[in-house]
Amino acid sequence: MKEKQSKWRVFTNGIIRENPVLRLVLGCCSTLALTTTVSSAVGMGLSMTFVLVCSNIAISAMRKVIPDKVHLPCYIVIIATFVTVVEMVLHAYMPSLYEAMGVFLSLIVVNCIILGRAEMFACKNTVLDSTLDGLGMGVGYTLVLFLMSSIREIIASGTWLGITVIPESVDRMTVVGSAPGGFFVFGCLMALCIWIEKKTNHPIERKMCGECPGCGHAEAACEKGKGEKEDKA
Repeated sequence: MKEKQSKWRVFTNGIIRENPVLRLVLGCCSTLALTTTVSSAVGMGLSMTFVLVCSNIAISAMRKVIPDKVHLPCYIVIIATFVTVVEMVLHAYMPSLYEAMGVFLSLIVVNCIILGRAEMFACKNTVLDSTLDGLGMGVGYTLVLFLMSSIREIIASGTWLGITVIPESVDRMTVVGSAPGGFFVFGCLMALCIWIEKKTNHPIERKMCGECPGCGHAEAACEKGKGEKEDKA
């Protein structure tokens, strides 16, 4: 039972407690750029989820054979392989979506969400846990993009997935579809998360290392602090 709860927690962390966009504030560039329409936002979210899950699985499976000195270049090569697969599939079967996503599709290779999970989780955990972590983070990322794009497309264009939902007689707030509007919607969603956190009285734990929960220091600093305490003792 405890093991099931632990697996469930690994999966839901990326959706709620450690949402990569609203809580960890990662991947904001693609989030703001591709949420003007729901189709491009969902396409980006699904592409990111595929790359995140596959790269986590590959890195976790090879974590014992990847040398520490070249682990980052190895991670980038693995991630780039899956990004290339996504690009080829979209270019062949969904050219309109491929064009809409533009350069941000290629930039998945250096997305801080994927590199962060590879460095902080996949290289230290089993394949199953890494799969759940990647899936949870991908779902959390996709949900935020879907919500933001729905709000921006409806208010700015009066449509949702190309379907008119607001009569043409009603004026559009086109500013919501621009960069300032994206920042405004993003800020409102972050404020909503903080408000829910306070109302439910469930503060989100912010961990910078596995040894000292919420300490705010890097792992090396934590180890140094431990050594100093032992010396004093």
